[in-house]
Amino acid sequence: MKTKLTKKEICLSMVTTLCSLIVLLAVMLLMIVINLVHIDVGLKDFIVMKYKNVISVAVGATLLTAIYYVYNYFENKMVLTQYTKIIETYLLLCVALLLCNVIGKFLNATARPLLFFPLMAAMMFQRKAAIFTNTVYVLLLFIFNRFLNSADATVGPSEAFGFVPMVESFSSLLTCFCCGIIGIVVLKHIKTRIGCVMLAFVLFIPVTVINLVVQLPESVNLSGVLNILLYCGLDCVLSVLAFMFFLPVFEITFSELTPFRLRELTSNHAKLIAKLKLQAPGTYNHSVVVAQLAEMCASAIGEDSELARAAAFYHDIGKLKNPEYFAENQTEYNFHSELTPELSVDIIRSHAREGAKLIKKYGLPEFFADVAVQHHGTLPIKYFYAKALNMSDGELNLATYSYSGPTPTSKIAAIIMIADASEAATRSLPDRSPANVEALVRSLIEERLDLEQFDDCNITMRELSVIKSTIVNQLTGVYHSRVAYPKLTISKNK
Repeated sequence: MKTKLTKKEICLSMVTTLCSLIVLLAVMLLMIVINLVHIDVGLKDFIVMKYKNVISVAVGATLLTAIYYVYNYFENKMVLTQYTKIIETYLLLCVALLLCNVIGKFLNATARPLLFFPLMAAMMFQRKAAIFTNTVYVLLLFIFNRFLNSADATVGPSEAFGFVPMVESFSSLLTCFCCGIIGIVVLKHIKTRIGCVMLAFVLFIPVTVINLVVQLPESVNLSGVLNILLYCGLDCVLSVLAFMFFLPVFEITFSELTPFRLRELTSNHAKLIAKLKLQAPGTYNHSVVVAQLAEMCASAIGEDSELARAAAFYHDIGKLKNPEYFAENQTEYNFHSELTPELSVDIIRSHAREGAKLIKKYGLPEFFADVAVQHHGTLPIKYFYAKALNMSDGELNLATYSYSGPTPTSKIAAIIMIADASEAATRSLPDRSPANVEALVRSLIEERLDLEQFDDCNITMRELSVIKSTIVNQLTGVYHSRVAYPKLTISKNK
């Protein structure tokens, strides 16, 4: 986690935020133009007549932007270094506001997809950041509704310049805030597309309750209540439909690692996974087990288990370049028997770097490339170092026979480093009893601690202990002993 920003990062993040604010204000002007359709007033005349309202909205949007920046500065500095994340956030704000404005203008204010933004935020941000960003959206929408989209105020002699009555402004404020938080919390536990569809029905209940309570004094007859029920249903359905339509667009455009995207990247139909399965089946099977281990470990220490699983699938993807030079893909012949230890080390070491290059070439997430190049850190390649020692008369430079690094910079990369080594080493154990596996995994973790492999990832000793226990439990299940089958031939005639 980043703890300090450089002056350059602060300046660039401020410029990006300011440019995003300008675009947001321009979108609001577009919304005013849409609202002035069928009204005999031009945009220029409207701004002249309602300049105080325009100033109020501009100042309100600027203050909310400043609050958003300050929040990220103190709580999530990484967002301010990822300039595309700032652009993505404001683009989402623009899309959400435009959708609400168009549907409210030409259908009904209560039918606006108010929950579209919080659902998208739930997928794009961590829970606390999603709730805060949704709060900014709620206040922005409320300010615009009251000052520039009000059905209670007029422009010129008598025509209303908006379509949102005061009671609807307050009901949308409560709906966005309360139901948005519900959506954010619930969506974090949904892993399938059909689950998102069912979410519309879950959200319908609180949305309807809020709108009935707030708007009921204005809708005392049965027809008014039925209209509220109908439009609340449309709000939920349109919010989920818009979410399912725009989510893939944002996933691809901004490389968002949602659970849906991660599962697509680890399916057998993903290009690199399909190639790995065909050209390096041993590495593929190893990656499947490591992915299972990484997923369980990440879940045990509170990290993103879906992300850990997906990154583990690609951690050894660099072995596609020379699959036959890696033990898990060899049969009886060892290609390294014809090579010098130095050349063998170069081939083995290169798979981390080649994996990162391949991941970037295929446009896969940068995080996968980081894990691919970090999962061996700066560890020595002991087999070929020992081979070189036997062939030499004096001491050798250990760095020449070690991986180039860097060491893991995230807890997930550290998990995959441990899981990768544990799975490979456990295969070579003649006796895979729980005690032996536990001793092996413990020694691997202690070795990496001694070699300072975890210094840059903020992982704790307690978390390492949890990871060790999880890996031992999983590996003893994967490589459990079996009862020997009797050597007995049975004929159909008997």
